[in-house]
Amino acid sequence: MTEQRPRVLVVVKRTAFDAFGKKDPIAKRLLRTKDAAVARMVPAHEAHHETVEVVRAALRTQGVEAKIVRAASDVRRWFPSGRFDLVVTIGGDGTLLAASHHVGTKTAILGINSAPRDSVGYFCAATKDDAANVIDRALRGKLHATSLTRMQVELGDEIVHRRVLNEALFCHASPAATSRYILELAGGARQTRVEEHKSSGFWVGPAAGSTAAQQSAGGRVLPLSSSALQFVVREPYSPRGGFTRGLVAEGARLIVRSKMRDARLFLDGVHTMIRCGLGDVVVFSRSPEPLRVLGLLSPAARADTRKRRS
Repeated sequence: MTEQRPRVLVVVKRTAFDAFGKKDPIAKRLLRTKDAAVARMVPAHEAHHETVEVVRAALRTQGVEAKIVRAASDVRRWFPSGRFDLVVTIGGDGTLLAASHHVGTKTAILGINSAPRDSVGYFCAATKDDAANVIDRALRGKLHATSLTRMQVELGDEIVHRRVLNEALFCHASPAATSRYILELAGGARQTRVEEHKSSGFWVGPAAGSTAAQQSAGGRVLPLSSSALQFVVREPYSPRGGFTRGLVAEGARLIVRSKMRDARLFLDGVHTMIRCGLGDVVVFSRSPEPLRVLGLLSPAARADTRKRRS
C-alpha cells in the first residue's frame, strides 16, 4: 500500500515592495532617491523571496504535496478541518498570527522568518539558513511542539473570536481621546473586583503575547506554558492607585463595559477591528482552542541561539 504524502499549506507574506513599492508614486520616488524611510524595502523583499525558494525546494525534496497561498486571508478557503497536516508560514510574526486564526487544534504551524534583519520572528523556528533542516524534522515528527493558550473574545451574546494568540486592545476610536470603561475581573479563586477607569485603553492577551505590547506597557513576561491571560492598562488616570494590571487565571474572565459611544476592539493587530458603543460588554477568557507551534524556543533558549550565531 502506498504511503500518503503529507499535505502542507504554505502561507507566503506579501512584502511591502510587492504591496505598494512597485506602484505607489511616493514609494517609487523615495526608492529612486534612496530615502532612509524605504532603505530596507528592497533588501527585505529580496531576502524574503530567497527564503521562499529555499522552502519550495525543501518541500520538493521531501516529496510533499504543498499548496502555496499568497495571503493569510486565503487560508480559510483552503483549510476545512483536517485538510492539511502542517501549515508553514513564510514571513514574520504577523504572517503566522494571521494564518493562525484559521488553524484549529488538530494541525501544527511552523514559522519561517524570511527577513530576520527586518522582523523579530518570535514565533518562527527557522530562517533561510536552516529552513530545509527544520522542515525535514517537522515532517518526521522530530520538532518540538508547544501548545500555546489562545484567548476567546465575546461581545454581548456573540463569540467574535476564539483564536487570539497575541493580544487585544480595547480603547477609544481616537488615540488622543480618553478611554472610559468599567473593568471587572470575575471568577477564579479570587474575589470579583470592579473598577471604573479613565486611561488610554488596555491590552489583554495570553502568554504568547506577553513579550510584545503587554511587556512594553509595563506587564511581565509569562512562561509560554502559562494558561493565564494578562491585562495591562495603558497610561491610567488613577490618582488613588488602581487596578491597572494583573492575571486572569484559568476559569476567570475579564469583563469590560464601555462608557464610550465610539470605542474600538483590535484583535492581534490592526486588521481585525470591532466597533463598540456605549454600554457594550466585552468578555475575555481562555479559549478552548490552543495552538500547536513547532520549534518555538523559550526566551532563554532564543537568547542563547542569538549568542551562538553572533
